[in-house]
Amino acid sequence: MAPQHPSVKSFDRAINIFLQDLQALPEEAFTKSFGPATRTVADIVYEVNLVNDDVALVMQGQKASDWPEGWVKAPADFNTKDIVTAAFSASSADALAVASGFSNEELEAPLQTEDGETTRADRCRFMTIHLWYHSGQLNFIQTLLGDDAWHWA
Repeated sequence: MAPQHPSVKSFDRAINIFLQDLQALPEEAFTKSFGPATRTVADIVYEVNLVNDDVALVMQGQKASDWPEGWVKAPADFNTKDIVTAAFSASSADALAVASGFSNEELEAPLQTEDGETTRADRCRFMTIHLWYHSGQLNFIQTLLGDDAWHWA
């Protein structure tokens, strides 16, 4: 078996870091709003899941879902640490399984999307960058709650 493609390996690492960030947050952080224009941890994770699910569809040659208007907000029942963390774990495991299912050649081959030509490897890199971006938001929320510890193993 060929070694894991660097873009898939980076995505896997970003998933693990993001999950550690989620696990380090207290229960109350998941639905706490810091102001009228801010999103909660649940909102952020709900968006991350939508993006990962859509990218996985596109990587398989399917059409992405229609994107909601405005900032993505989590549904009312997406409201506990256990629910949010489990949903992230499931969504990211599915997206990683899709990405891992392609050979290195398939990951680098041109892929037509509604936004033009890309590659599956580029889509993996996008999911990785998207996770890191939102991981920074989780880290900022962590510090707003008084926790300045480093939680990545």
